[in-house]
Amino acid sequence: MPVLPETLRYCSASYSHVGMVRQINEDAFLESPENGLWVIADGMGGHAAGDYVASLIVDALRHITTADALPDYACALRCALTQVNSAVRQETLRRGLGVMGSTVVVLAVHANQGMCLWAGDSRLYRLRDGQLQGLSRDHSYVQELQDSGLLSEAEARVHPRANVITRAVGVDDALDLAVINLDILPGDTYLLCSDGLNKTAEDHEIRDVLGHADPYQVVRSLVHLGLTRGAPDNITAIVVKAC
Repeated sequence: MPVLPETLRYCSASYSHVGMVRQINEDAFLESPENGLWVIADGMGGHAAGDYVASLIVDALRHITTADALPDYACALRCALTQVNSAVRQETLRRGLGVMGSTVVVLAVHANQGMCLWAGDSRLYRLRDGQLQGLSRDHSYVQELQDSGLLSEAEARVHPRANVITRAVGVDDALDLAVINLDILPGDTYLLCSDGLNKTAEDHEIRDVLGHADPYQVVRSLVHLGLTRGAPDNITAIVVKAC
């Protein structure tokens, strides 16, 4: 087993674009390397005030104080998201709407340890030693079909219900967040993205772009790649490099 360094330095960059079709950017993001925190929230397209929910998520997490230990930090982040979920449910009733919601993916780090929380189909990837791995798993209708062997990845991309997600902030009384813990190595590159990117770019294309050294150039190139494919949805990307 490799000996993990106790201290790592993190550099990051972020970029968001409304895309080529939508009029409003319902994505919101937080890039806070000084706090070891990166977040993307994607307001659910077709649902009322998705941009409101996404912004509420980011604003709530922005004010979480970094803890001395990652489990404590993770607990505070989870608690904040649960409170946002309750607030959105109440606001939905107050407005007399059917549903308001947003996906969320969170990467939090402390020293050489990391944690990902998510609900929905915004994703976290890791590039390590030239190999791209999807660390999160979509909470979506088509992902369930893929898991059952009823649908291929290529078929999932064009499925008429590809945008149907099964978990999100604000859609149920109880928020069901998935979580994974990470051992972070020097040289790791992490990508958080809304589905506007991974539904327009192939994994091998994402891998090739992530291999470049400058995070700012990487996020610009990834979003540009989505735009060249028509970008029917908002696109947001955050790249985090550990060294």
